[in-house]
Amino acid sequence: MFANKKTLTIPPVPAVLVSIVSVQGGAAIAKGIFPVLGAAATSSLRIVLSAVILTIFNKPNLKEVTVAQWKAVSLYGLMLGAMNIIFYLAIERIPLGLGVTLEFIGPLTLALTGSKRVLDFLWVVLAALGIVLIAPWSSDGVDLVGVLLALLAGAFWAGYIVMGGRISKIMDGGTAVTIGMLFASALVLPIAIWDGLLTNLRPGFLLSGLALALLSSAIPFTLEMNALRKMPAKTFSILMSLEPAAAALSGMIFLHEYLSLYEWLAVALVVIASAGATLTRKKQEHVVPEC
Repeated sequence: MFANKKTLTIPPVPAVLVSIVSVQGGAAIAKGIFPVLGAAATSSLRIVLSAVILTIFNKPNLKEVTVAQWKAVSLYGLMLGAMNIIFYLAIERIPLGLGVTLEFIGPLTLALTGSKRVLDFLWVVLAALGIVLIAPWSSDGVDLVGVLLALLAGAFWAGYIVMGGRISKIMDGGTAVTIGMLFASALVLPIAIWDGLLTNLRPGFLLSGLALALLSSAIPFTLEMNALRKMPAKTFSILMSLEPAAAALSGMIFLHEYLSLYEWLAVALVVIASAGATLTRKKQEHVVPEC
């Protein structure tokens, strides 16, 4: 996105770190809106406004999109929409840091799929131990539905990465993301209308929605795309492994969500597993940023 802009001069590593902070700051804003709009309507607000912003800046030529591209990008967009709304439904029930940590299991599993090296089994064990530490073993623990929703969002994230890798070979990135967001909007908007809380939307919420769309989509997309042109995909993936920790800190600072010692340990284990899996990966895969 914004590939022709030359105003961004942030070095790649700080750009990725700022992107991570931006995404988690956006998630904190989203969760602050939940009491009034709920997760479904908030997700719809973010995705629809993001689609509008992307359409304005990327100006995709829909007439040039082939039938094969339409099929691929529609599935990509539906994966994107499902990932976002399910993740918001998850963090409506559980702390932001735990939600992102559990969601990260999806991409981590994808990265380790098919591996037969002994060292990679260590990353699996560490990630599994992290889930065990988070799991609601008692009735007063973490919300089970929230845990399952976060894991489901991670599964859709993995699917989104696979589809994004395929689309990158047949379609311009900016056009793909823009059209994908339009399909995502078509998925989440009816769900938000059915939920009923979209009627609580007031003009004042549009400003929060715009900030949410910018922080969660427009700004990080721009920073990440520019960073990926200047750094190896593996380095990018290692930096993105910090996302669960950043989410936990964001939840603590902005939402006053304080994790227990075991929950912080779970976050650390998933971060180590994700970074370790990236470091020991034999070949460079295409990296698709989270939306």
